[in-house]
Amino acid sequence: MKHAAPSMHIITRIVSALAFALLLGAAHADEYADVNLLLRQGKQAEALNKAETYIVGKPRDPQMRFLRGVILSEQGKVPEATVAFTQLTQDFPELPEPYNNLAALYASQSQFDKARTALEMAVKLNPSYATAHENLGDVYARLAAQSYTRAQQLEPANAGIAPKLTLIRQIFTPASERAAGTLPQAAPALTKPGIRK
Repeated sequence: MKHAAPSMHIITRIVSALAFALLLGAAHADEYADVNLLLRQGKQAEALNKAETYIVGKPRDPQMRFLRGVILSEQGKVPEATVAFTQLTQDFPELPEPYNNLAALYASQSQFDKARTALEMAVKLNPSYATAHENLGDVYARLAAQSYTRAQQLEPANAGIAPKLTLIRQIFTPASERAAGTLPQAAPALTKPGIRK
């Protein structure tokens, strides 16, 4: 059985639909670019407003919701950002990036067990996600520091613990401080530079 060739009218409609879809895609790309530009310019409130306005019309858009979470993080609105990334992990459990950013928020609050769990999920979802692997290594180092500190409290005479703590402190001490010969006495809290988003 032969299929009839499409008429010129049908072809015109298909081409028009494709053109509209491309324009719509470009409009979406422009929205993301606009929000990113505002964020890079330090106009966080404007970026957040634009992102939230966009999300009202497209509440299931994971990319803009992710950007919203990033903006909230940049504004220091940790509880709101945590909710935003948690909701993304629930609505789109196949995406590793929200788990990574959620881990960064947990780590910034020294909730390293929660950060580890989130990062392990990010790595499970995308085994080649280098940033998540690096962040997981940082979290493991922080967990190790907590364990060594506790061991030192329980057994102060154990000479094997102090060198390990010193090494971990050196990992998280800026190069300028290491060059000056100053090391913090306690392992510093993990900050944004320690966990990459």
